[in-house]
Amino acid sequence: MHTDTERCVRAVQSKDARFDGWFYTAVLTTRIYCRPSCPVVPPKPRNMRFYPSAAAAQQAGFRACKRCRPDASPGSPQWDERADLVARAMRLIADGIVDREGVPGLASRLGYSTRQIERQLLAELGAGPLALARAQRAQTARLLVETTQLPMADIAFAAGFASIRSFNETVREVFALAPTELRQRARPDRRAVVPGTLTLRLPYRRPLNPDNLFGHLAATAVPGVEEWRDGAYRRTLRLPYGHGIVALAPRPDHIECRLALTDLRDLAGAIARCRRLLDLDADPEAVDGLLREDPGLAPLVDKAPGRRVPRTVDADEFAVRAVLGQQVSTAAARTHAGRLVRAHGTPVEDPGGGLTHLFPPATALAGLDPESLAMPRTRRATLIGVIDALASGELQLDVGSDREEARARLAALPGVGPWTVECIAMRALGDPDAFTPTDLGLRRAAAGLGLPHTPAALIRHSAIWRPWRAYAVQYLWATDDHPINHLPTD
Repeated sequence: MHTDTERCVRAVQSKDARFDGWFYTAVLTTRIYCRPSCPVVPPKPRNMRFYPSAAAAQQAGFRACKRCRPDASPGSPQWDERADLVARAMRLIADGIVDREGVPGLASRLGYSTRQIERQLLAELGAGPLALARAQRAQTARLLVETTQLPMADIAFAAGFASIRSFNETVREVFALAPTELRQRARPDRRAVVPGTLTLRLPYRRPLNPDNLFGHLAATAVPGVEEWRDGAYRRTLRLPYGHGIVALAPRPDHIECRLALTDLRDLAGAIARCRRLLDLDADPEAVDGLLREDPGLAPLVDKAPGRRVPRTVDADEFAVRAVLGQQVSTAAARTHAGRLVRAHGTPVEDPGGGLTHLFPPATALAGLDPESLAMPRTRRATLIGVIDALASGELQLDVGSDREEARARLAALPGVGPWTVECIAMRALGDPDAFTPTDLGLRRAAAGLGLPHTPAALIRHSAIWRPWRAYAVQYLWATDDHPINHLPTD
């Protein structure tokens, strides 16, 4: 979008928050860059330059605006919508892969040369993987400076900087303030209120309807791994350097996120996973605008706009849970998953809460005895097949995976049918166009609205919902009076 100068100028002049994260506005006279909705008086169009990423603006010599904090904008919705190399790379960079494994590690995950990845990122985003990772490190550092009382040296290494010197130089360059000055400017209410816990605000594009989002997560929560407590969805997180516990609560203009981590180097990755879980980078105006064009869906969208797709923080975990949930009730699926967790999960401590374990990774379940599973023999075989494929690396479902290749590998596993494949594509792979035409609840909702309701007819009709069919599913499911569609009240 940053190449459409007229459209960008209109967005800046109208302070349109819908475009935050789509592009960044750099001002030649002040040498700062802002989000489109910056509250200051808009500069003259001849003094504006537009960049596709904060990293590109930083590389061009601009610093972040202290007023609108462009580094804290919602992420671009393109990276969830698209499935090409650049989108896959951006999802992996957000997950921290460059900081952990370098650019060669990113290239290995994607199956391309480092040179080709750098060339494509530069061409589209104006910055290479190192610059994009550096911008993310700067944002992580800012969060730690403003929300903790950690020594600056600890923050530097936790944010992924190789030295205190590079930390100081980057913070000064990006924010035009020393780290100590950033801390002094931080508002008191942004500081952690519980020792060892970070309290953050996760931004999103309005509107956001929390009912099905948090309702689904709470109603399907695996005992010991997830819970709804004190108005927040809480769960354990298995992270690259350790583990964590997160509490997420909906607020009128943000999601309150309380994180407790065993290793602060996991902060950026944990935030990325929480944003992905709640689909916070979605563009509801674009989604709802398209779905409203169908007269059958329009009343549902008008009644409760801004529905998101509840996703996952761990794709492998969700794949296992999807198989456990085949042809059984929500309660039964929770029971099966809870048994696996108690038998094979890693114990954790949660003072004052009810979380007890991390969900076991596929490698821990690889030696599972099928006879220990209280389920039909065919579903046992399916579960073991999925676990073995995940543990061996034959099936890869991480954020950088090729969605169509993952679909094909899933469909080739015995007992994994189209419903399971599309549920995993929707929630684990984050495909906004995933669709489950054989789902009974979906077909019942379609029939009640006078829409085609056989699988074949639904597929044909759903062409007008593309590329947002996963969101159409959420609106249709919401017509049922099921706990997954209601925000918990206790």
